[in-house]
Amino acid sequence: MSHDHDDRPQLTAAQAEAALNPPPGRNGGDLVVETLQGLGATTVFGLPGQHALGMFDALRRSSLSYVGLRVENNAGFAADAYGRITGEVAPLLLSTGPGALTSLAALQEAAAASAPVLAISSQIPTAGLGGGRHGYLHELRDQKASFRDIVKSVHTVRTASQIPSAIAAAWESALTAPHGPVWVEIPQDVLLAETVLPVVSALDATPRELYPRPELTLAAAHLLSHAERPAIIAGGGVVRSDAAGKLRALAEKIDAPVVTTFGGKGAFPWEHPLSLRSWLEDRYTTDFLESADVLLVVGSGLGELSSNYHTFAPRGRIIQIEADAGKLESNHPALGIHSDAREALADLLDAVEPREDDTAPERVRALLEKVHDRIAAQDLTLEQQVLASVREALPDTSPSFWDMTILAYWAWSAFDARHPNTMHSAQGAGGLGYGFPAAIGAAAADRTRPVLAVSGDGGAMYSIAELATVRQYDLPVTWLIVDDGGYGILREYMTGAFGEATATELSRPDFVALAESFGVPAVRTTPETLAADLGRALAAPGPSVVVLPALLRMFEPTHL
Repeated sequence: MSHDHDDRPQLTAAQAEAALNPPPGRNGGDLVVETLQGLGATTVFGLPGQHALGMFDALRRSSLSYVGLRVENNAGFAADAYGRITGEVAPLLLSTGPGALTSLAALQEAAAASAPVLAISSQIPTAGLGGGRHGYLHELRDQKASFRDIVKSVHTVRTASQIPSAIAAAWESALTAPHGPVWVEIPQDVLLAETVLPVVSALDATPRELYPRPELTLAAAHLLSHAERPAIIAGGGVVRSDAAGKLRALAEKIDAPVVTTFGGKGAFPWEHPLSLRSWLEDRYTTDFLESADVLLVVGSGLGELSSNYHTFAPRGRIIQIEADAGKLESNHPALGIHSDAREALADLLDAVEPREDDTAPERVRALLEKVHDRIAAQDLTLEQQVLASVREALPDTSPSFWDMTILAYWAWSAFDARHPNTMHSAQGAGGLGYGFPAAIGAAAADRTRPVLAVSGDGGAMYSIAELATVRQYDLPVTWLIVDDGGYGILREYMTGAFGEATATELSRPDFVALAESFGVPAVRTTPETLAADLGRALAAPGPSVVVLPALLRMFEPTHL
């Protein structure tokens, strides 16, 4: 069999000379950073450790920008946000054993939210691989087994020459739809050993495109074209695939109302006449979606939060477009289309016939009025005032990152994310501590606009160490901490279920004084002054903290 090499890049004489005579003093760590540079990386996150020092030493000899956080899990959250904001792979450099394991919760969130994180960890020396108990520092019997159930793919390197291929394969995996975290581990001795391999140059790690099958597109287009009451649920896959424009065009072509999931915030304009907004934990919305004779679900698995806690019982046909094959029809029978959301929406837009329905905007208005009246009857003025103040203070194009806290649960349903890919939370895996370190990752991706982080006092305690990080790199992150002296949502859940709460009350620091001790300006605010104080903090250069002492309540659930 002959091969045509004509389309491959040809080395110049100077490049050939450099390949034959690589610079001295390089090690396996240099191959790591050279590979990352060759793949297009510009920024890496991480935290050094003894086994990983070969990688971190090589950063000195690279053009990569390094953002070092104080806790590995927070470094993982920062990489997650960088991946979400840019759509590019976010390298995360970690050490063996405890350092690697501390990142697990962040990688679970990246997997749930389809964020392309490339975790590269050190390993014990090659002689210790294989499961024996050699007693090396940080030794695990099988380190990658701890990650295999969480990440998309795992890659173990045993020799220096394997490094570029392993990282390139992981990179391609991270960016193949659905995006997600991947794991590469490299033994300490391989990272430290001097190498005479040529400097890594161009690599090809182009992700595979995931296109819909044409017969499925035609079937879906026929159902939508002839539907009497079509509706659309837009999930995080619409945001990740940059398909908001295609979604809007399709909705307008067939006059279909659109609701966005909490992960899909911003996928459809909030004030659009066809926008059902995001009131998924609302029985009126659930009823509306159940009554659709054809329901198009794009980039969502219709999981717990998107199905009003699995009370959603659709009566019509479902068309589900989903890049994660494991989510196809996992909760409801459907015409399942395994595809990237952007590609599938583009094909549907071409294939569907225009459909006019003058009643659709009026039905949307009527639903939103019912939702408004239900919330208005619950005496939750403070909560709505606080959320409105945040919206007023935050520039439209600024990204926001929300921890698992009552104000965030309000924001999932009631916050107008005015642009796609600007509102993010940890609702995928649901772990605490996401907001502030994620905002650091987003600010590292784009320093030209302020970034907002929102936490409760409980979640904030997970991330206090990163005040040092945001000050060290002088990043434009404003951190809003809503301080209610405990795990507020758990307090509500326990009181509702058991009559009283246990283990939810917290002794907390003076957050203003604590922030100032890191050299980060801070202010204590009130609900009345929040919009002005938060606006000033966001407009000022560098990091800042705004503390709001407030006891917020959730609106009544409708699924019980």
